[in-house]
Amino acid sequence: MNILVSACLMGTNCKYNGGNNLTPRLLQLEKEHKVIPVCPEELGGLPTPREPCEIQKGSGKEVLEGKSKVLNRIGEDVTAGFIKGAEETLALAKQNSCSLAVLKSRSPSCGCGIIYDGTFSGKLKEGNGVTAQLLLDNEIVVMTEKDFE
Repeated sequence: MNILVSACLMGTNCKYNGGNNLTPRLLQLEKEHKVIPVCPEELGGLPTPREPCEIQKGSGKEVLEGKSKVLNRIGEDVTAGFIKGAEETLALAKQNSCSLAVLKSRSPSCGCGIIYDGTFSGKLKEGNGVTAQLLLDNEIVVMTEKDFE
């Protein structure tokens, strides 16, 4: 099976602060499956490191519908980069016949089920990130690293 995995979870330093979210348990996936590491933010043209970003007044669904935006902590609108990154990630999933993605929880791109609430206060709300939503809309199963704890 080919599986998309958030590159930060595999140890790639692509997180907003230049670090990673290495999840050793996910490294085990490479023993039995082909893992395709992805960073939607980098695929969307955002730099690393970058200001933290959160979805304002909605979730990835509303961003994709043009009803909400993704802003960084200093108020810059980075919505276009998040949408482009989601589209590039979906293209990779299709090119590699991926039916499963394991993405970083809570992220405005990759979060599935719960994301940060847009206030940069660490509070959470229900919803999916932009990339997670686009993958789900295209019948790709999305899990997070929390599903492997």
